[in-house]
Amino acid sequence: MFTSVLMIEKALTSADVEFITTLHGDEGASFHVLLQPRGEQADRLLRAIDDIAMGELDEAAHEHETPEGKDAAAVGRQALEVSLAALRASGCAAEGRLVEDHPLDALKTLVEETEADEVIVLTDPHYVEEFFHRDWASRARHKVGVPVLKLFSHKKA
Repeated sequence: MFTSVLMIEKALTSADVEFITTLHGDEGASFHVLLQPRGEQADRLLRAIDDIAMGELDEAAHEHETPEGKDAAAVGRQALEVSLAALRASGCAAEGRLVEDHPLDALKTLVEETEADEVIVLTDPHYVEEFFHRDWASRARHKVGVPVLKLFSHKKA
Protein backbone atom coordinates (compact mmCIF):
# COMPACT_ATOMS: atom_id res chain seq x y z
CA MET A 1 0.00 0.00 0.00
CA PHE A 2 1.24 3.44 -0.96
CA THR A 3 0.92 6.09 1.78
CA SER A 4 0.48 9.70 0.67
CA VAL A 5 0.13 12.88 2.65
CA LEU A 6 -2.22 15.10 0.68
CA MET A 7 -2.11 18.84 1.37
CA ILE A 8 -5.14 20.77 0.11
CA GLU A 9 -6.78 24.16 0.60
CA LYS A 10 -10.37 23.40 -0.47
CA ALA A 11 -12.69 20.44 -0.93
CA LEU A 12 -11.60 17.92 -3.54
CA THR A 13 -13.66 17.75 -6.71
CA SER A 14 -14.57 14.39 -8.23
CA ALA A 15 -11.94 15.07 -10.93
CA ASP A 16 -9.31 15.67 -8.22
CA VAL A 17 -10.22 12.40 -6.49
CA GLU A 18 -10.07 10.42 -9.72
CA PHE A 19 -6.73 11.98 -10.62
CA ILE A 20 -4.93 11.40 -7.32
CA THR A 21 -6.37 7.94 -6.66
CA THR A 22 -5.12 6.68 -10.02
CA LEU A 23 -1.58 8.08 -9.77
CA HIS A 24 -0.13 4.74 -8.71
CA GLY A 25 -2.16 2.44 -10.92
CA ASP A 26 -3.57 -0.66 -9.26
CA GLU A 27 -1.47 -0.34 -6.12
CA GLY A 28 -3.63 0.45 -3.09
CA ALA A 29 -3.37 3.90 -1.57
CA SER A 30 -4.06 5.51 1.75
CA PHE A 31 -4.28 9.25 2.20
CA HIS A 32 -3.56 11.44 5.20
CA VAL A 33 -5.13 14.76 4.32
CA LEU A 34 -4.09 18.15 5.66
CA LEU A 35 -6.42 21.01 4.82
CA GLN A 36 -5.16 24.55 5.24
CA PRO A 37 -8.13 26.92 5.73
CA ARG A 38 -7.90 30.31 4.04
CA GLY A 39 -5.32 32.58 5.57
CA GLU A 40 -5.66 35.97 7.08
CA GLN A 41 -6.60 39.12 5.21
CA ALA A 42 -2.96 39.76 4.28
CA ASP A 43 -3.17 36.85 1.79
CA ARG A 44 -6.12 38.45 -0.01
CA LEU A 45 -3.94 40.51 -2.38
CA LEU A 46 -2.00 37.44 -3.53
CA ARG A 47 -5.24 35.54 -4.12
CA ALA A 48 -6.66 38.47 -6.11
CA ILE A 49 -3.52 38.57 -8.28
CA ASP A 50 -3.86 34.83 -8.92
CA ASP A 51 -7.53 35.29 -9.86
CA ILE A 52 -6.67 38.09 -12.30
CA ALA A 53 -3.85 36.05 -13.83
CA MET A 54 -6.32 33.21 -14.44
CA GLY A 55 -8.79 35.62 -16.03
CA GLU A 56 -11.26 35.23 -13.16
CA LEU A 57 -12.04 38.88 -12.60
CA ASP A 58 -15.33 38.20 -10.79
CA GLU A 59 -13.54 36.06 -8.21
CA ALA A 60 -10.90 38.76 -7.70
CA ALA A 61 -13.61 41.35 -7.10
CA HIS A 62 -15.36 39.12 -4.54
CA GLU A 63 -12.32 37.98 -2.55
CA HIS A 64 -13.57 39.92 0.49
CA GLU A 65 -16.76 37.80 0.68
CA THR A 66 -15.03 34.53 1.57
CA PRO A 67 -14.38 33.79 5.27
CA GLU A 68 -10.74 34.07 6.34
CA GLY A 69 -8.62 33.23 9.35
CA LYS A 70 -10.59 31.95 12.33
CA ASP A 71 -13.87 32.37 10.45
CA ALA A 72 -12.63 29.95 7.79
CA ALA A 73 -12.23 27.00 10.20
CA ALA A 74 -15.87 25.86 9.92
CA VAL A 75 -15.71 26.01 6.12
CA GLY A 76 -12.40 24.13 6.27
CA ARG A 77 -13.83 21.36 8.46
CA GLN A 78 -16.70 20.86 6.05
CA ALA A 79 -14.34 20.79 3.05
CA LEU A 80 -12.16 18.24 4.84
CA GLU A 81 -15.11 15.95 5.59
CA VAL A 82 -16.33 16.14 1.98
CA SER A 83 -12.83 15.31 0.73
CA LEU A 84 -12.36 12.37 3.10
CA ALA A 85 -15.76 10.95 2.15
CA ALA A 86 -14.92 11.21 -1.55
CA LEU A 87 -11.56 9.46 -1.09
CA ARG A 88 -13.17 6.67 0.93
CA ALA A 89 -15.95 6.28 -1.65
CA SER A 90 -13.24 5.70 -4.27
CA GLY A 91 -11.94 2.77 -2.23
CA CYS A 92 -8.99 4.43 -0.51
CA ALA A 93 -8.25 4.66 3.18
CA ALA A 94 -8.39 8.31 4.23
CA GLU A 95 -8.09 10.33 7.41
CA GLY A 96 -7.36 13.98 7.89
CA ARG A 97 -7.12 17.12 9.96
CA LEU A 98 -7.09 20.86 9.65
CA VAL A 99 -3.82 22.73 9.83
CA GLU A 100 -3.92 24.80 13.01
CA ASP A 101 -0.38 26.15 13.13
CA HIS A 102 2.33 26.50 10.51
CA PRO A 103 1.43 24.32 7.48
CA LEU A 104 4.94 23.07 6.76
CA ASP A 105 5.54 22.06 10.37
CA ALA A 106 2.23 20.15 10.35
CA LEU A 107 3.20 18.54 7.05
CA LYS A 108 6.61 17.41 8.29
CA THR A 109 5.11 16.01 11.50
CA LEU A 110 2.43 14.07 9.61
CA VAL A 111 4.97 12.64 7.14
CA GLU A 112 7.05 11.39 10.06
CA GLU A 113 4.04 10.02 12.01
CA THR A 114 2.66 8.10 9.04
CA GLU A 115 5.98 7.14 7.44
CA ALA A 116 4.54 8.48 4.19
CA ASP A 117 6.00 7.55 0.83
CA GLU A 118 5.24 10.91 -0.73
CA VAL A 119 3.58 14.29 -0.33
CA ILE A 120 1.02 15.56 -2.84
CA VAL A 121 0.31 19.28 -2.74
CA LEU A 122 -2.97 19.90 -4.58
CA THR A 123 -3.88 23.60 -4.77
CA ASP A 124 -5.09 26.28 -7.12
CA PRO A 125 -2.25 28.01 -8.98
CA HIS A 126 -0.51 30.65 -6.87
CA TYR A 127 1.60 32.46 -9.43
CA VAL A 128 3.36 34.99 -7.23
CA GLU A 129 4.32 32.42 -4.58
CA GLU A 130 5.36 29.85 -7.20
CA PHE A 131 7.48 32.39 -9.09
CA PHE A 132 9.46 33.09 -5.94
CA HIS A 133 9.40 29.41 -4.85
CA ARG A 134 7.47 30.30 -1.71
CA ASP A 135 4.56 27.93 -2.40
CA TRP A 136 3.99 24.90 -0.19
CA ALA A 137 5.44 22.37 -2.61
CA SER A 138 8.68 24.29 -3.19
CA ARG A 139 9.24 24.82 0.52
CA ALA A 140 8.18 21.28 1.47
CA ARG A 141 10.80 19.75 -0.84
CA HIS A 142 13.47 21.08 1.51
CA LYS A 143 11.74 19.99 4.69
CA VAL A 144 9.91 16.65 4.54
CA GLY A 145 12.47 14.13 3.28
CA VAL A 146 10.14 12.36 0.80
CA PRO A 147 9.22 13.17 -2.81
CA VAL A 148 6.80 16.10 -3.20
CA LEU A 149 4.41 16.24 -6.14
CA LYS A 150 2.77 19.57 -7.02
CA LEU A 151 -0.63 19.30 -8.75
CA PHE A 152 -3.24 21.90 -9.61
CA SER A 153 -6.77 21.30 -8.43
CA HIS A 154 -9.72 21.18 -10.79
CA LYS A 155 -12.25 24.00 -10.62
CA LYS A 156 -15.36 21.91 -11.23
CA ALA A 157 -16.40 18.31 -10.69
